[in-house]
Amino acid sequence: MSTLSQQVIDATRELSDAVSALRFSDPVAYVYNPLEYARETHEAFLERYAATQKRIIFIGMNPGPFGMAQTGVPFGEIDAVQNWLGIFGFVGHPDREHPAKPVEGFACKRSEVSGRRLWGLFKERFVTPERFFEEHFVTNFCPLLFTADNPRGKNLTPEDLVPEERNAVLAPCDAFLRRLTELLEPEWLVGVGAFAQKAAMRACDGLPVKYSTVIHPSPASPLANKGWAENASGALVRNGIWPAA
Repeated sequence: MSTLSQQVIDATRELSDAVSALRFSDPVAYVYNPLEYARETHEAFLERYAATQKRIIFIGMNPGPFGMAQTGVPFGEIDAVQNWLGIFGFVGHPDREHPAKPVEGFACKRSEVSGRRLWGLFKERFVTPERFFEEHFVTNFCPLLFTADNPRGKNLTPEDLVPEERNAVLAPCDAFLRRLTELLEPEWLVGVGAFAQKAAMRACDGLPVKYSTVIHPSPASPLANKGWAENASGALVRNGIWPAA
């Protein structure tokens, strides 16, 4: 293992310990920390793909229930993680699971649309993960999945937390993102969605880095459902982050 990937792993473990110590109230009923119960696969991802410095880091908001919550990999749509990134391993369980959002690991039959779109774009453009990770990395700002206590297990974002609890979780997440940026020394931080861009600008204020954003690939976004890959690629090309294809 490279020294750099070990430093990223150490920073991630510190983040996991910090957020695991937090407690949340209504509307949050269930909290999943895949850095804890899916540590094996998350650290395999870091060991393989965070071993060198990067030019661009893509930053998501927090895990999806059928993506990172199942695989431990950011935007971790199962087919992409297993068959393109080549990551597979043991995934345990959070202490409490919503009945509608069980953690089944790589046996999960649901597909995370956001992850399928994101990794699908990278696969189409770079063909192999090795080519993509020569200059790129992907992370989530907050590692926790928050779920409400309703029959469908509504997903909650950090913005849905009560202010005191939101501030408590933002502090270690800010510190981690700043440390990751110091380690990987990117030229660009690209928020996947406006929340992540704002978080990056706050956490990394004063560092020699530039900021940009692409729309979030969630199927809940009407704009993302109208050619997300073309929209995201166009934004990256216009901002000088990617060369024209």
